[in-house]
Amino acid sequence: MKKMITMLMIGALALSMLTGCSSETTGSVSTDGSTSMEKVIGALGEAFQNDTGISFTYNPTGSGPGIKAVQEGRCDIGLSSRDLKAEEKEAGLSGTILAYDGIAIIVNPENPVSDLSLETIAKIYTGEITNWSEVGGNDAEIVLIGREAGSGTRDGFESITDTEDACKYRQELTSTGDVITTVSQNPGAIGYASVASVKDTVKAVTVDGVAPTENNIKNGSYVVQRPFVLVTKADTALSDAAFKFFTYITSADANDIISAAGVVPAN
Repeated sequence: MKKMITMLMIGALALSMLTGCSSETTGSVSTDGSTSMEKVIGALGEAFQNDTGISFTYNPTGSGPGIKAVQEGRCDIGLSSRDLKAEEKEAGLSGTILAYDGIAIIVNPENPVSDLSLETIAKIYTGEITNWSEVGGNDAEIVLIGREAGSGTRDGFESITDTEDACKYRQELTSTGDVITTVSQNPGAIGYASVASVKDTVKAVTVDGVAPTENNIKNGSYVVQRPFVLVTKADTALSDAAFKFFTYITSADANDIISAAGVVPAN
């Protein structure tokens, strides 16, 4: 009788362990970070969830908060629209480039200006050029719209235009969507946003005569571009679910989904 009870207990324990493993495998994966990556990570997450049954969540907080979230263990994978800084790598974080995204320079559709040089864009954002008439537009004040400190889009834009800590923003907004909406509502506004997120409510100008298309981003001729980065802890293994997601979205099989989201696959 005691032997039978013991065998039943062992069986129950084994079943419990198997159930626990199954829950781990078909559990969930959480991501946190860049608002610019919303379209591509949302498409990848939906496809992954449909294919595997593993639930996926995305918290659009911005690149800086997303990097901090993975560092503090509050999410599985951080999302950054800029390269990791040396101090972030030294703190034990690792970055894997998922895709490349162009940063569109956007104006109101009523604005007749359709092309700006990179040098002119820098002069506009540092306050050297303040009226649209100076660059072939209407006699109207240029209203500078940008992202908040810590934004990967802002970091990328300021690095490329060499305007770090020199931009004279009228408004510093907390999401890509807010920038697009604000520019769409102000005829004198100029802003910058992920190419993948640009809508027909704004107009993307060419930069030095080059349009922000996928081919031009891929071949490097459109210079205002930055990486979309997956951030993980270098010394900590991902959960089974998170590892499956990471492998899924960085495989060549995911390239069609990434391209359909308007960005250029890194693999």
